[in-house]
Amino acid sequence: MKRESKTRKMTIDKLAIIVAKSFQSTKRDIEKLAVSTAKGFEGVDKRFNEVEEKIDTKVEELKGQIQGVDKRIDDFVVTRVKYEDFNKLKARVDIIEKK
Repeated sequence: MKRESKTRKMTIDKLAIIVAKSFQSTKRDIEKLAVSTAKGFEGVDKRFNEVEEKIDTKVEELKGQIQGVDKRIDDFVVTRVKYEDFNKLKARVDIIEKK
């Protein structure tokens, strides 16, 4: 059995309809892609905000720790004895102990 192919004439009107349908399909695909991309950016933005909040929390914790260290250093400076003063007092105590 031999198939006979029918030859159809393409008219400008038919071609215009085919092209218009193709553009409509492409437009829908572009709209779907735009929506999908927007949702993707929303997800990235949400994750970025979460990370930013975590970083802010850690920075505040570190600031508190630094202030604590600063207070301990200040306390150490205030309460420490200089070697010069210690040696003078030691010499005086040694003299008293010899008597």
